[in-house]
Amino acid sequence: MELNEGIAVIEAIMFAYGEPISIDKLAEASQIDRDTTAKLVNQLERRYNVQGSGLRIIRLNNTFQISTRPEAAPYVKAALDNYRQTPLSQAAMECLAIIAYNQPVTKGFVEQIRGIDSSSVVNTLVDRGLVEEAGRLELPGRPVAYRTTDTFLRCFGIASLADLPPLPTAEGQMSLDEMDQQEIDSFGEQLAEQVNVDGDE
Repeated sequence: MELNEGIAVIEAIMFAYGEPISIDKLAEASQIDRDTTAKLVNQLERRYNVQGSGLRIIRLNNTFQISTRPEAAPYVKAALDNYRQTPLSQAAMECLAIIAYNQPVTKGFVEQIRGIDSSSVVNTLVDRGLVEEAGRLELPGRPVAYRTTDTFLRCFGIASLADLPPLPTAEGQMSLDEMDQQEIDSFGEQLAEQVNVDGDE
């Protein structure tokens, strides 16, 4: 593997990992020996410094992480604030309703009800702090289960999940997996009207 290719691989792993990572894990993931991996991390750090990049590598004990430079903090904060204040989409409200009334549930469960890939939508809810991981289920592949958070409760202005409004059906409450797509769409609209999704918590 050439030098530039090795640096690119290390950079991609660190970026995607998103948390502090050790040289040993980097070496294992990149299939590059440990000493060379350490040198590549140093090369990447020097490259960021020489280029005046908005990124840097921070060292935390024996781990490394890609981070933004402090000088860029005000601009990064502004971008993140704008992102958090963007109203949730109809698809996000549907997923939120499904998780709220059936939690803990997997992405696969949400997708089964909606009939469409919902992975990125659930990830958006996690980023917004409305949904969080709730461990792994004892099923093949040990899928991650998701549940709503205290932030979700604050947005709705309720003390607990028991205070959620009943599902809008003629027969009374039913599980969301018994609702057809039209009912889910309608309920998602009702949720959008009730929950504060513009960041004004």
